Amino acid sequence: EVQLVESGGGLVQPGESLRLSCRASGFTFSSAAMSWVRQAPGKGLEWVSTIYGRSSLKYYTDSVKGRFTISTDNANDTLYLQMNSLRSEDTAVYYCAKDATVVAGRKFGGSWGSGTQVTVSA
Repeated sequence: EVQLVESGGGLVQPGESLRLSCRASGFTFSSAAMSWVRQAPGKGLEWVSTIYGRSSLKYYTDSVKGRFTISTDNANDTLYLQMNSLRSEDTAVYYCAKDATVVAGRKFGGSWGSGTQVTVSA
């Protein structure tokens, strides 16, 4: 059974940093396509970043490029999202997902964690 457990969310001020973690189990983590997806209050799901395990290729949505970094620790089956220079518009519940697809604010397939709240506010 695939399990994904996020942690690391919290309340920070604009300009500060957070690192999210996602502990994975139940599949071969090192070869998986892992993503971070977020949902802001009152809005649909937004894809944030994906890392492909076999190639280590990384992709980001434009609004986080240069500020967020996705990475993995294959020895510990853990996915990370380092978030720097946080903005109020980054406030959302952040989900870790395996083989995820997000279209028009909705999720299709894949396996998802329960999410961790990130709030950026002065």
